Amino acid sequence: MSIPTTDPEAPQEPQRLTPWVGRLMVVNAAVVVLLLTVLTAPAVTAVLQFESETALRRPWTFVSYMVAHAGLLHLALNLVLLNAVGPSVERRLGGRRFVLFYIYCGVGAALFAAGLSPLIDVPPMIGASGAVLGVALAFAMFWPDAEITLFPLPVKVSAKSLLFVLIALDLALALAREAGIAHLGHLGGLGAAYLFLRLQALTHRAVRKPPAAPTRRAVLAPISASQGRPVELRPAAARQEAPETISPEELDRVLDKISASGLESLTAEERRFLDEAAQRKRREVQ
Repeated sequence: MSIPTTDPEAPQEPQRLTPWVGRLMVVNAAVVVLLLTVLTAPAVTAVLQFESETALRRPWTFVSYMVAHAGLLHLALNLVLLNAVGPSVERRLGGRRFVLFYIYCGVGAALFAAGLSPLIDVPPMIGASGAVLGVALAFAMFWPDAEITLFPLPVKVSAKSLLFVLIALDLALALAREAGIAHLGHLGGLGAAYLFLRLQALTHRAVRKPPAAPTRRAVLAPISASQGRPVELRPAAARQEAPETISPEELDRVLDKISASGLESLTAEERRFLDEAAQRKRREVQ
C-alpha cells in the first residue's frame, strides 16, 4: 500500500519501515513459519489460541493468540495492513508507546470476545487482526483524508473510507457466520483503540490550557514635591505568565520518536516543545 498526501505532517511516500513495525512483522512471520513447518501438531496452536472458556486458566493467551495465524493468507493480509499504517502511527506515538498500544488493542479484542461469549458462540481466536485494526483506526483518526492505494488494485481510498470498509467486512462475515474466525472479536481491537485515543485527546486538552494575557504595569516616579502627585514615566515591558509545566508523558513520546526515527522526524511543533523543555531544564540547573 502507498499513501500519497499533501499534508506536511501526514505520512509521505516512500514509507520507511520503523523499528517496532519491523519487529512485529518478523515475529508474526517466524511463528507462522514454525507452525507450518516444525511445530505442526494442533496442540501447539491450541496452546497459543485464545478461548473465552479457558482464558482465566491460561492468561498468556490474551497475548499469545496474536502471533498465531490461520495460514499464510491470513498472515499476509495482516502484515500488508500493518506495513501500510503502522510506520506512520509509530512515528506519531513513539516506539515504546506504539508497541504498548498494539498489545493493548490485541488484549482489548480478546476481552471483547470474552464478553460476547455468554451471548453468542465465539470461535477460538488467533491472529493479529484485532491489534492491526486498532492501529488502522489510529491512522484514520490522525490522518482521515490520507489516500491509501489498495495493493495490488490501482484504487485509491481515504484512510477513513478504508476503515469503514474493513469494519463493514468484519460485520458482514460475522453475520454470515464464517466458520472458525472470530470476526466480532476483531472489532474489540477497534473499540479499545478508539477509547484510548479519545481519553488521550481529552487528557491533553485538559492539560494544555490557553496562556493568560500578558499584564502591563506602569512605573511611577517618586512623588514630586512641586506637583504633589506621581508621574508616569513609561510602561514596563509586558510580563508574560510563567510557561505551563512540561508534560513528562509528552517529553517521553518525543524522545521515543527521536530514538526510533531520528531528529529529522520531528514536526515543527515537537521541535519547539523540545527546545522549551531543554531551556527549562537549563534554568533549573542554574
